Amino acid sequence: MRRGKGTLARREQRLAYGLLLPTFLLVFSIVMLPLIANFWISVKPITLADLRPPTLIVKEQLRGNIEQVGDSAKIQYRFRNSSIKYPLTSVKFSDNLPNDLFIKNLDPHCSIFDEIQKQENLLVCDLGKLDPKGRGRIEIEIQANSLLPNLKKVLLNSVPVAKFETYNVLTSLDFTVKNFKKVFSATEFWDVLKVSFYYTVFGTAGALLFGVFAALILQKSFPGRPIVRGLMLFPYVAPVIAVAFSWIVLLDPFSGALNAMLVQMDVVSTPINFFGQRSMEVGVFGFSFSFPLALTMVILFEVWRYFPLSFLFILARMQSIPSDIYEAAEIDGASPIQQFWFLSLPFIAGILAILFLLRFIWTFNKFDDIFLLTGGNAGTRTLTVSVYEQAFAISNLGAGAAVAVVIFVLLLFFASIFIRFSPKDTG
Repeated sequence: MRRGKGTLARREQRLAYGLLLPTFLLVFSIVMLPLIANFWISVKPITLADLRPPTLIVKEQLRGNIEQVGDSAKIQYRFRNSSIKYPLTSVKFSDNLPNDLFIKNLDPHCSIFDEIQKQENLLVCDLGKLDPKGRGRIEIEIQANSLLPNLKKVLLNSVPVAKFETYNVLTSLDFTVKNFKKVFSATEFWDVLKVSFYYTVFGTAGALLFGVFAALILQKSFPGRPIVRGLMLFPYVAPVIAVAFSWIVLLDPFSGALNAMLVQMDVVSTPINFFGQRSMEVGVFGFSFSFPLALTMVILFEVWRYFPLSFLFILARMQSIPSDIYEAAEIDGASPIQQFWFLSLPFIAGILAILFLLRFIWTFNKFDDIFLLTGGNAGTRTLTVSVYEQAFAISNLGAGAAVAVVIFVLLLFFASIFIRFSPKDTG
């Protein structure tokens, strides 16, 4: 009886694995394959041009007209190496010619027979080696033995077949660490890393803090609360290109409404370039200090745009807290701050930890906000902007992938430590 039960359990287990196999394969293809490809490219001296492997491009053209038997014309083949870095070796191309054509003048590189098939009028041209960006032209003079209708169409329908050998850096087994050396030896790398953490930590903390405040305010019932809750979601659901453009127009130093108000109120003497000025001196109570202006504005945009997500999760968790514990605390004389600190905070600690982890990862990977607002200038260049600049601005795809690998390792390390020591939800 036990043996039969164990056999049934094993069958059910195999069936379960079989049903889950398509899901595992889908997750692997969506998540793991791009990650593996990124690691592979990071150890390759590869540029954007290398994504298209070297190939031989051959174009055929008929020069002259054959209107009657005995007329002559020329078939011209223009060829070139598509690569600007790698040569092509053992280069050949072949083309089928109509049997009713007589070859009057044959290029020394070509022959009209194939050693294997022994087929006449199969043109084979051996070009040998073709240097990077190499190009050339071969012309073959032909004569019509019989009248061929649509000769040009017949010739162009037979596409030349190219054969060659070349080096493909993307699929080769040659690896290098030069990309990582270039990344870590760059003078601005550590400054970019510092800006990335500064932007991520303050952007994440600000979004969570404003989310808590909004949840506390909207937890109580008041007239029009559903409308206010809906409006609170606007920054998060609005298209990023639209809200970023609105911020740029609003804070423009020449035509922005905010600068115009500040100048008219004599708060500032000259307009402030919020997204183009690296730092700004501010005096408070006789003390002056400098702070990164453009980076601060980008962080404020991050906080404003993404606090609604934190607000939704925190509000949902707070509404699940039993109301009788607040009533008991109020009877015992607990202040609103004490009620939040000793009652609400322990219940929402778990969701705050999850939100901090998710927002930290998402903010650290954020590219579009910074790129739309500042383009990575004025001290707002982060690691994700560096990935774009390396991979696409200067076409060094390997270095861009190396920066992406650094981002992945940093986030993996942070997530492992955070999950290990993060507070657990008491609810």
